[in-house]
Amino acid sequence: MANGGPVEHGFPHLETVREAVTALYKRLSYDTVQTFSSSVAPADVAFCDTDDLYLGTQRVAHELVRHYRLPDARMIVSFREMTHAANVELTAGPEYFIELNDRFRTHRRDIGAALAHEVMHVYLHRLDLSFPGTRDNEILTDTATTYLGAGWLLLDAYREDSASSQKLGYLTPEEFGYVLAKRALVFGEDPSVWFTSPQAYTAYGKGMARARRDEQQPPLTAAGWAGRRRYARDRRHAQDPHTADAPAPDGAYAFTPGGHGPLRVSFPCPTCHQRIRVPVRGRVRARCGLCRTVLECDT
Repeated sequence: MANGGPVEHGFPHLETVREAVTALYKRLSYDTVQTFSSSVAPADVAFCDTDDLYLGTQRVAHELVRHYRLPDARMIVSFREMTHAANVELTAGPEYFIELNDRFRTHRRDIGAALAHEVMHVYLHRLDLSFPGTRDNEILTDTATTYLGAGWLLLDAYREDSASSQKLGYLTPEEFGYVLAKRALVFGEDPSVWFTSPQAYTAYGKGMARARRDEQQPPLTAAGWAGRRRYARDRRHAQDPHTADAPAPDGAYAFTPGGHGPLRVSFPCPTCHQRIRVPVRGRVRARCGLCRTVLECDT
């Protein structure tokens, strides 16, 4: 939790975020991801200063348990002084003990954001889905929280001005915006209508721009002129038996020698980032087997 300190910006964790989206689709399946088409509603996690602290916190925790479809899980929430925003004790259940930073006693509107992350820890624990290392596992948790409909709360908790700052989670504001944009493009949802933080709008806009770039990489037909030209050059090199295979500088696509068959190109699906492999033969329509996205390609 950044509390008055510097807030990291940009996309330093982007590759891990993309790996987390792929892992979600692989572990949950396309059909299960589709059941999260509706985000947590602001009214369901609203917290007024006049609400009882403990009863209100339990109500919000219950709503998040319901959203993540954990009906047999009970969250016991308490407050104490700590460095991090929150902590959850992962056990066999059905009771899970969550501790929130004492700061939230007076910053109640962000309790939903902190709980969204901690309840997701429980969800992933029950799925037996994790990444090695604390950093990558927390990035997985932030990404899953956001992609499955509760992460807009985490981005909305980001506030920064010349005198103070606050940010929850391990992702940068722009990375939260990126995952929110990925979700919005899949479900046709606009989370920006729920933001109360002016900085959240800016971060979401930058995230959306980065997400749109994923849809404009060759060999997709939506690729721009420069990308198409670079792709054609790399394809010529790949088709020349006297040159070594040279992937794109950013690793977005790579050619595989055909041997007895046609030359093939592999590239990441712009939705779930699972790599897709198709023959190099001009216009091709490909369907991602993981997220079922249909892609128009010019190979």
